[in-house]
Amino acid sequence: MLPQVLAIPAAMLLVIFTFIILTPFVLNPANGSSKKLPPGPKPLPIIGNLHILGKLPHRTLETLATKYGPIMSLKLGQVPVVVVSSPEIAKLILKTHDLVFANRPKVQVVETLSYGRKGLVFTEYGGYWRNVRKLCSLQLLSASKVEMFGPLRKKELGMLVNTLKKASDSCEVVDLSQLIGEFAENITFNMILGRSKDNRFDLKGLIHEIMFLVGAFNLADYVPILGTFDLQGLKRRTKKASKAIDEALEHIINDHDHPSSAEFPQDNKDFIDILLSYINQPMDPHDHEQRHVVGRTNIKAIILDLIAGSYDTSSIAIEWAMSELLKNSRIMKKLQNEIEGLVGMNRQVEENDLKKLPYLDMVVKEILRLYPVGPFLVPHESTEDVTINGYFIEKNTRIMVNAWAIGRDPRVWLENNDMFFPERFENNDVDFKGHDFRLIPFGSGRRGCPGMNMGLTTIKITIAQLVHCFSWELPLGMTPENLDMTEEFRLSIPRSKHLLCRPTYRLLSDD
Repeated sequence: MLPQVLAIPAAMLLVIFTFIILTPFVLNPANGSSKKLPPGPKPLPIIGNLHILGKLPHRTLETLATKYGPIMSLKLGQVPVVVVSSPEIAKLILKTHDLVFANRPKVQVVETLSYGRKGLVFTEYGGYWRNVRKLCSLQLLSASKVEMFGPLRKKELGMLVNTLKKASDSCEVVDLSQLIGEFAENITFNMILGRSKDNRFDLKGLIHEIMFLVGAFNLADYVPILGTFDLQGLKRRTKKASKAIDEALEHIINDHDHPSSAEFPQDNKDFIDILLSYINQPMDPHDHEQRHVVGRTNIKAIILDLIAGSYDTSSIAIEWAMSELLKNSRIMKKLQNEIEGLVGMNRQVEENDLKKLPYLDMVVKEILRLYPVGPFLVPHESTEDVTINGYFIEKNTRIMVNAWAIGRDPRVWLENNDMFFPERFENNDVDFKGHDFRLIPFGSGRRGCPGMNMGLTTIKITIAQLVHCFSWELPLGMTPENLDMTEEFRLSIPRSKHLLCRPTYRLLSDD
């Protein structure tokens, strides 16, 4: 993963350069290989190219790619990295040589939090991962399960609409970023854990801490010899968070095991209910060689990975969509007209309406082009030496696909590549499901996001409902031209400032 915090304190630099003086053997000597490596900026001793990434690495690396090309070498500390910035090279990595790059790099924080990588997202490629992937795809994230959670989405979305309607009645400005974030959190927690809060522990606070730790820059991941020092305190903080979330998950699993005595009885099945129905059974009954069995540790690891993979991805996409629609009244009106023509003004949008709203599809595609769920996807790692586009990539090299740069590549999107213009998807077959490498916000191949359909359903119904039920204005004195659209860099790329706006309810009757 790329660092969330890239500034290295002076004390850490002092320790690093002490190692340069006292232990020169930590430097990787040139191996004398004559094989052609991808071009890239020259690294410094020990820290490599970490110093050049800046606060928005996806933008920095896009700029560097214009100089060094769409396949570029970096050294992050002592970790060799190849950055991919074009659809053609992404296709070679994620399709042609998919098996070679199917692994995930080992990251210290993830290793601790995911019970030794027993989950799905960050687990190393192999038989165990295949079994977990199959279990999750068939039992948790299938089309039938997406439909099963429709009533939950409708309930939570109805509560959000009611909150905004009250604000409309009072002519209040709302913090839409916060409201969308809370809405998406509630869906995630209820769908996976069966509850959005628990008086016995701060569930959301624990997940916020875990998400920070997973996205934080851990120097030990890039300069392994410093791992024993825990200079940033991340190891101690991770152990504390891991213990706390394990205790919380144990309580929740026990509640599901003994529903009659649970503080929060469950009326509908959630992910834990589904996984517990397979407890002590093989993950894949047809795999007679591996025979990986579903146990409590596996359940906890899978649950945490699913939360991490879905936690703020939908809310950030919705937030950017509303931001762009507020800046572009023509597109907002066109989308409202499409929805109004289908459902009228006497009812809200239902999920079965979504497939009949082609312009909504274009809007969502355009948002995910400009603001992919993760700017670098989840990193891959090569399992063997391989040659890509004439360049040698060594085994155990970390691969970072700059989906943000690919989505704005002027060679692909021609003029107005940075402009929000959904009509660019009219009458073409570009999709975002991993088949067309011009648009890969959910990745592609073996390690593509299995929860894509679940996420897209939430994104589409929420945007449709917010646009249909309300007209939107920026706070008094703010024009669309001066709406701040800068982003932060984390595992995802949220707005740097919350989106404030004023809703006006526009339906003719209450649903």
